[in-house]
Amino acid sequence: MTDTLHNVSVRTQANVYFDGKCVSHTLTLADGSRKSVGVILPGTLLFTTGAPEIMEGVAGSCEVKLAGEQSWKRYGAGESFSVPGDSSFEIRTTEPYHYICHFG
Repeated sequence: MTDTLHNVSVRTQANVYFDGKCVSHTLTLADGSRKSVGVILPGTLLFTTGAPEIMEGVAGSCEVKLAGEQSWKRYGAGESFSVPGDSSFEIRTTEPYHYICHFG
């Protein structure tokens, strides 16, 4: 599990989605790659993707249903799930879920 990211630039303005139920900050690494770190508060949200994403859990847990799937899968801290580009996923939490989103 990633606990520290080194040599990054942080966009100070937060990305706020779904009336504050998801808040993140965009990071740019020295190699130009982009990530975001954030928290999703309890609820059920639908996200769409442009680029492929890997969602890495840092704290808390969630359940995820990828586009086209029928069942929910549970993920906790130290676990990750992948989402294809140009797709979507539903995520539901009953506790704050802290994550790192790895793009591309």
